Amino acid sequence: MLEKAHYKSPLGIIEIIGSEYGISSVKLKTELKEASKEIPTHLQACVQQLGEYFKGERKEFDLKLDFGTATDFTQKVWNALLEIPYGHTTSYAVIAEKVGSPKAVRAVGMANRNNQIAFIVPCHRVIAKSGKLQGYFYGLDTKRALLQLENPSSFAQQGTLF
Repeated sequence: MLEKAHYKSPLGIIEIIGSEYGISSVKLKTELKEASKEIPTHLQACVQQLGEYFKGERKEFDLKLDFGTATDFTQKVWNALLEIPYGHTTSYAVIAEKVGSPKAVRAVGMANRNNQIAFIVPCHRVIAKSGKLQGYFYGLDTKRALLQLENPSSFAQQGTLF
């Protein structure tokens, strides 16, 4: 059975959905104003770890994730995103190479766009090959804020990933 919780982050209210199979959705919900008063058991670790992340105390999430019915390619992309170290960035082209489809740069971008588990599956760490911020479904200001949180001194510089 899917359970839902709302966590108040510095960016706004984040809706978390999951079950005993794992976290299946973490989305910023700008229209919501209040956090949940009670957090379902299966979502408590996620709420706690998001709180630690936004305080700069957590660099890696340790959560069971449920990618649901995502295609094999999309799951490969999301798993590659999980390998991007905290405070580092990489390009869509590097991710495409990593998943064995070097010409699928746009498909990598679409997989990022369809990421249902934002912040935890760090699609915000993927930037343009030129080093510029590019594409984020919550807007570039949010992407910039997340990158600055993780690496305040050089948030837009390419990191070494693979």
